[in-house]
Amino acid sequence: MSCAVVDVLQLVKQCSTVEEAVEEVAKRTGKSRYEAAYELMLQVKAGRLAVESGADNFLAYILGPGGAWLWLITAITAAVVALVFLAQSPPLVYLRYVLGAFFVLFLPGYVLVEALYPRGDELSPLERLALSIGLSLAVVPLVGLLLNYTPFGIRLAPVTASLAVMTLALAIYATYRRYRFEALGAVCGTR
Repeated sequence: MSCAVVDVLQLVKQCSTVEEAVEEVAKRTGKSRYEAAYELMLQVKAGRLAVESGADNFLAYILGPGGAWLWLITAITAAVVALVFLAQSPPLVYLRYVLGAFFVLFLPGYVLVEALYPRGDELSPLERLALSIGLSLAVVPLVGLLLNYTPFGIRLAPVTASLAVMTLALAIYATYRRYRFEALGAVCGTR
């Protein structure tokens, strides 16, 4: 790590904005803004710097860029539910099969993995994929087992509704865990 970056780390520890920190690193090291931003990103990934999320509360977090993941999961879930109940003709039925398989075999496990491991560096993408599929294969039958003991039974509508509610609840919890992790890490300077 260069001497100028160490000096800039002292500046950044005083809670400057990302733009100010990039400008200062670029000015002191003579590098481009892109290179300076890359160096600062490496410092953040190494845990020497923390970046504030900018969200004061959970509602602001989900309405900002941090909530994009939640809105994507919500949109996919809504699309699958709409296709299950509305698609009856052959062109849409095939899309229903594809999205339904994704909804049953991947999505419940994926949101559970995101809830259990909110940090991005705890698992590799391949581990997240494998755990998502495995947990989906474990959780979906449990939902079916619970539905078997209700008056609704195991039919298309109750299974779809139950999986949708469970997926959205886990997605909200995972987003909250991400928010809490970012809020705890959002201390200026080192973590």
